[in-house]
Amino acid sequence: MTTYTCGIKGNDFEDDEIESVLLKMFGVTLSKGAIIWYHNLPSNCIDLFAILADSFVKAHAGAIKVTKRKSDVFKIKQRENEMLRAFVSRFQSEQMELPPVSNDWVVQAFTQGLNERSSIASKQLNQNLIKYPAVTWADVHNMYQSKIRVKDDQLGAPLGSNYPSRLLA
Repeated sequence: MTTYTCGIKGNDFEDDEIESVLLKMFGVTLSKGAIIWYHNLPSNCIDLFAILADSFVKAHAGAIKVTKRKSDVFKIKQRENEMLRAFVSRFQSEQMELPPVSNDWVVQAFTQGLNERSSIASKQLNQNLIKYPAVTWADVHNMYQSKIRVKDDQLGAPLGSNYPSRLLA
């Protein structure tokens, strides 16, 4: 809207002509869904460009791509029945799409995003993060990695053996 308005006002129109030109030329600048919206407006229903501009913005505000913010890291949540391994991977991937986020925010967001109902491993990791607070994402990831190694070690134990349980508290 700003580019269009500036483009029209940048021409050599008289002040009393600008409003009329803004209204008449607006439709020519549109394409795709916007032109369909424009053609579906009732005839002669808008007599001020400000009203047309406001209607256009309201109708198309959802089409604007929202820029990601650092605080969006807190929106990353573990889904129901999402395994811990999948959540850690998704968390890392989604975090990389954000502007740089401080370590304390990343740790806090990950901890808050854990869903203890998703898996036993998630519940245990969350308990460990409460008992031994992490400072950096690397600390969180190391706790996660050690939990996975312990689980993998236990999975490799022969059935019926007295393999020592090394679950993290």
